[in-house]
Amino acid sequence: MAKISPEDFKAELRQLSLAKRDAMPAETRAAAAETIAARPFPYEIKPGTVVSAYSPMQSELNPVPLMRKLADAGATLALPVVVGRGKPLIMREWAFGQPLSTGTWGIREPMPDAPEAWPDILLVPLACFDRKGNRIGYGAGYYDLTINRLRVLKPVVAIGLAFYAQHAAVVPSTPRDARLDLVLTERELIECGRK
Repeated sequence: MAKISPEDFKAELRQLSLAKRDAMPAETRAAAAETIAARPFPYEIKPGTVVSAYSPMQSELNPVPLMRKLADAGATLALPVVVGRGKPLIMREWAFGQPLSTGTWGIREPMPDAPEAWPDILLVPLACFDRKGNRIGYGAGYYDLTINRLRVLKPVVAIGLAFYAQHAAVVPSTPRDARLDLVLTERELIECGRK
């Protein structure tokens, strides 16, 4: 039997996980986002703590309830901007009520004149994850590049936001993949072990 490559295994896991996520009723997805936001946040948010999140697309877990809670606690919010294939994302400051523009793939992002931000905490979307903090995104590697770049510059906490149904027993990883520190799901907070 031929051995499957890590990239092919990731593609299979991505497809299966996204199908599970897409099959969840909208009310179930909305309730999961509210459940996560209602729990105590695992890190202290001091005024000025920069938290980058994301504009949800398709059936992704909606980070907005959690973003509101963190903004109310004094966090400065930021959202990602795609600047080019193979390049890390840049984060730009954004606050509720401010306009958003339409970026790559129709993703909503801060206006081009919004100040660049350097997050302390990243809330990361994903397709699939395991308990060790390995994650699969959509295949372009933007978050791996971004997390790895930021971790060279400063201490950064990467927190995946996902539905528990997106969990896999094992997610293959390569040297370029950036591990998550935590994953927040509607069922539990998962502290990702590092080996």
